[in-house]
Amino acid sequence: MVLIYFDFGRVRGAPVSVVTGFDQSERLIWAGRADAYAGGFAKLCAHTVPRLLDVAGVGPGTRMLDVGTGPGTAAAAGCDRGASVTAVDAEPGMVELARKAAPAAEVRVAVLPELPFSDATFDVVVGNFVLNHVGRPSAALAELLRVVRPGGRIALTIWSAPPAPGQALIGRAIKAAGAVRPPHLPAGLAAEDDFPRDESGLGALMGSAGLREAACETLRWDHRVDAEEWWSRGPAAGVAFGGAFVQSQTPEIRAEIKRYFDLFGAEFADGSGVLALPHAALLAHARR
Repeated sequence: MVLIYFDFGRVRGAPVSVVTGFDQSERLIWAGRADAYAGGFAKLCAHTVPRLLDVAGVGPGTRMLDVGTGPGTAAAAGCDRGASVTAVDAEPGMVELARKAAPAAEVRVAVLPELPFSDATFDVVVGNFVLNHVGRPSAALAELLRVVRPGGRIALTIWSAPPAPGQALIGRAIKAAGAVRPPHLPAGLAAEDDFPRDESGLGALMGSAGLREAACETLRWDHRVDAEEWWSRGPAAGVAFGGAFVQSQTPEIRAEIKRYFDLFGAEFADGSGVLALPHAALLAHARR
């Protein structure tokens, strides 16, 4: 789900950690949000997990690392396939949830771009949307490459850009309400650290890290969710960047955002309060 900086000290072969403003913001955004995330957005992110594990070749006996495990969705799925699973996340609340979801896995607090594992420890490394939450994706990918064995696989998902219509709903409401971004929330990654969030951009990032046989595909689906649940367990609970943005506004602006959320959400409603929100994600995999 999300990884933020936590100082574990040096592990052999690990790069020197550099904390960006984006990383610091992520630390604040996700602190204490585990339960709200698990009850809302985690259900959305779970959609990509079966395909993620498929392309990574996770099966019985696979030594699998799930980076940014969140509430443990991918870790639990890996255990169900008979893999030997280790999972990490930087938010202690997420780690607690993941331990409950995947009791057979080893779950601990850890952070990119410094992981507390020796070189070539794992057969497979997966990260479900973790690259969306790091300030220097290339450094994070280099660390994943370090801990996977030669010939092992890395499989990652990220949200595509521009976003699919359902994914853009909260952002549209924020913009329509005239909300102003607070200074503690960065506009995005530094130009030298960012990359195009499309198939070619993610594939090129994998290739530039020295990975072989890189491939990328787009996954599309409609996330069906009750409108009030989507609001209350997302923006209203301060979850993710959009939630942090909403929570930083005055009560009047928050009310306006909610009004536009309801207005725009009606475009996706089925008449019973359930939204069918189109989403798109990129899935890339490669071999060391």
